[in-house]
Amino acid sequence: MAPLKIGAALDLADLPAHRDWLFEADRDVEIQDFIAYETLSSGFEDFISAAKEALDGHSGRRGIHGPFEGLDIDNKDPELRPIITARFLKAMEAAERIGARQMVLHSPYTLWYQNNLYASPTYAEDKLARIHEVLAPVVKSGEDTGVQIVIENIYDARPETRRAMVESFASPAIALSVDTGHAQIARRMSGGPTVEDVLRDAGGQLAHVHLQDLDGHADRHWAPGDGEIEWHGVFRALADCTSTPHLVLELRAAADIPKGFAYLRDQGLAQ
Repeated sequence: MAPLKIGAALDLADLPAHRDWLFEADRDVEIQDFIAYETLSSGFEDFISAAKEALDGHSGRRGIHGPFEGLDIDNKDPELRPIITARFLKAMEAAERIGARQMVLHSPYTLWYQNNLYASPTYAEDKLARIHEVLAPVVKSGEDTGVQIVIENIYDARPETRRAMVESFASPAIALSVDTGHAQIARRMSGGPTVEDVLRDAGGQLAHVHLQDLDGHADRHWAPGDGEIEWHGVFRALADCTSTPHLVLELRAAADIPKGFAYLRDQGLAQ
C-alpha cells in the first residue's frame, strides 16, 4: 500500500505557517473562511482578494468549506429555502473565483431520520424533494463552473442514505465527502459502520475526506494518532478507492498539522 499525499483544511490566517509544506508538494488545500456569514456578505470582496493573494503559487487542488450554520438543506420553511440556496450560490461564486474545484456542504441526514423512515408513507420522498429544491440550482451552478459539491457526513447514521441522496441528482457536480471523526462518532452514538466501511460504501462517489481523530465522544478534530481511529483501516479503504478524493487534515488547532502529518507518515500511510 503506497502512502497517499495529503493536505490540509485551514483558515487563510493559518496558511502562511504551512505554506512551504503545502505549496512545495502541490498538496490539497481547503479554505474554510467562507463558512462565515460575514465572509459571504460585507467582507466578500476583501476575502476573495486575500484568498487569491494567499494561494498565489499553489498548483495543487483547491476547495472551500461552504456555509452551514442555520442552513439546513432540507429546511421545511418554503420562504427560507431560497435564502439557503442563495447563500450556497454565493459560496460557489467564491470557490470559482479563487480557483477552487470543490465546496463542502453538510448532510441533512440523522439517526432521527433513520428511525422515522417508515413513520409516514412519504417521509423520505418529502425530505428528498426539499433537498432537491434547495440544491438543484447549486448543482446546476457546479455543472456550469466545474465546482463540485461534496456532501459531508455530520449526524448520519447510515452512509448509504447520504449516498443515495447524492446519486439521486445523477450529476458529476455533486459527490460524497467523508469526515473520519464524524464517522467514528456515528459508530459510537448510532451504531453505524466503521470508518473504513463508510469510506468503502462511498466507492467511486468519494471525492473528499476530512482526516481528524477523536475520543469517540465529541467532535474533537485532534491530530491523527491522538484518538481512537484505526488509521490503517482508513488508508486501506482509500488505497482501494477508484476515485482520487481530496485528502485534507481538518484539525481544531492548525498548529497540530505537522504532528498529524508526521504520525501518518511514520505509519507509512501518508506522504
